[in-house]
Formats: sequence, structure tokens, C-alpha cells
Amino acid sequence: MRVSKEVLRPADLVPLLGLSRSRVYQLIAQGELPAVRQGRAIRVPRAAWERWLARQANRALAATRRGGPRKRGS
Repeated sequence: MRVSKEVLRPADLVPLLGLSRSRVYQLIAQGELPAVRQGRAIRVPRAAWERWLARQANRALAATRRGGPRKRGS
């Protein structure tokens, strides 16, 4: 799915990630998803989203090649 906006709302990411809205906000709060504040609003820059998504895909591929999921902190 191609996203054309320069910044995304957390709600825009819900269908892209297949997660609940609260889980998306949790990932942002934990610093897992890149986000910025625009006034009171939280936004995810499209370029940062695409880099994050590529890193997640690379991690998943690497874990598959190793034969298991990657442990956090390693």
C-alpha cells in the first residue's frame, strides 16, 4: 500500500500495521515508532515510517535466515 501524505496520523497506521490504535500509540510512546509533535497532535513523518518499516522487514528476514525470532536487546 502506497501512502502519499508527508505525515501520518497514528490512526493512519492502524490498518497498515494491523494493530489496535492503542497499541500504535504505545509503540510511539515507547520510542519504537518514530513520531513528532505538531502542536498537540502526534504525527509520523512518511520518510521515517518507510525507514522503520524497511528495518522491521530486514529484521524479520534476518530472523528467518537464523531460524528464529530476534531477541530484544541483542
